[in-house]
Amino acid sequence: MQPYEERLTAPRSWWFASVLVGVAMALILLPFGTLPLLGGLVGGTAVAAVVTSAYGAVRIRVVAGSLVAGDAKIPVSALGDAEILTGEETRAWRSYKADPRAYMLLRAYIPTALRVDITDPDDPTPYVYVSTRNPEALVAALDSVRQSAA
Repeated sequence: MQPYEERLTAPRSWWFASVLVGVAMALILLPFGTLPLLGGLVGGTAVAAVVTSAYGAVRIRVVAGSLVAGDAKIPVSALGDAEILTGEETRAWRSYKADPRAYMLLRAYIPTALRVDITDPDDPTPYVYVSTRNPEALVAALDSVRQSAA
């Protein structure tokens, strides 16, 4: 079985934006003195960095016969065909082609994704959309689990 694990992290520009939030907080507190200014800089930057880190700290794994993408844990036996999405197809499936019932682990700053059909008739979810930097390796890991189960 071919293991797969990926952690999606926020882009560097978002960390820079966290610093800018801290600077904005410092400027807001400037009329109250130096100590509040420093508190606003440190506190605003820290809060923005925690939010950035929490949003970006999503893991995608293929483990124990399941695809684990964020909060979802889907047995590979319930997954159908996988389609690698790039460029315009990625944008289309996260906008006008998207089904509101689908599970979407969506990170718009990642240009590639994988769309996998759900074959379980009891599950109303039609497919899983997973933003991933390496969709080929994720497909290979899913195929490896299917072959080892057969």
